[in-house]
Amino acid sequence: MADDKKKKDLKKYDWYSKVYKDEEYEAEQKKKQAAAKKAEEEDSVWELIKTALLAVCLALVIRTFAFEPFNIPSGSMVPTLLVGDYLFVSKYSYGYSQYAFPFGMASFDGRIFASEPERGDVAVFRQPKRPQIDYIKRIVGLPGDRIQVKEGILYVNDTPVVRDRVGISQYEDTFGRLGNYTMYREILPGGTEHNLIERSDEERLDNTPVYVVPEDHFFAMGDNRDNSQDSRVMSEVGFVPMDNLVGKAQYIFFSTDGSASIAQVWEWPSAIRWNRIFQEIK
Repeated sequence: MADDKKKKDLKKYDWYSKVYKDEEYEAEQKKKQAAAKKAEEEDSVWELIKTALLAVCLALVIRTFAFEPFNIPSGSMVPTLLVGDYLFVSKYSYGYSQYAFPFGMASFDGRIFASEPERGDVAVFRQPKRPQIDYIKRIVGLPGDRIQVKEGILYVNDTPVVRDRVGISQYEDTFGRLGNYTMYREILPGGTEHNLIERSDEERLDNTPVYVVPEDHFFAMGDNRDNSQDSRVMSEVGFVPMDNLVGKAQYIFFSTDGSASIAQVWEWPSAIRWNRIFQEIK
């Protein structure tokens, strides 16, 4: 009898031992699975961070060395550029100065891989008197040129450029007032053609002294000739140094007339100027 009881006790012990070991094994497995899941989640977060950092670095490289987006806040370049246009500016066109780098992260004089703009280029540059501000204008004068405006007509090296009347167009001024403007087709020396508008030929900047463009500087003007603070205003802008050039305006990638707010999603399609998207800037 004692032997039978002992055998039963041993069987019972073995059964409890087995159950305990199974539970211990399951608990250990759960711990391993939890640790593996945690490690997998940490790897996923780290991969997400690495992807985000890579995307930011790539965007900075493209923005610094290839193309940078800009938007047009004023009407000084009407009719070529309208308020609400978004465009790409090629940074490589004129080489790289300290202003090519974002956040003021570079500080040096001169340009790397420097190349002069051509007459007629629409260029973005840092305002000479306030270099924290970006301006966009058309380059009309090169180093050594004599530039003057007489009765609204641009003179380059004492020769009037060709300016043919196109017709009358309506545009809003800086204060949102709609007015009639005369549109002209101007042909610069070298053959660049572009449209410009004039309110009249008797405005404040329609008759100027002669400006002689210094070495390594350029003379820039807006295509909205009577509504542009540009190189004609020596106290505010003046000649544009080569080092202040940021890049050449190339393409419009988006344009909106501003009639729809961000919240008015249903109005977005009608606010977009579809005919201006992917338009080359000349």
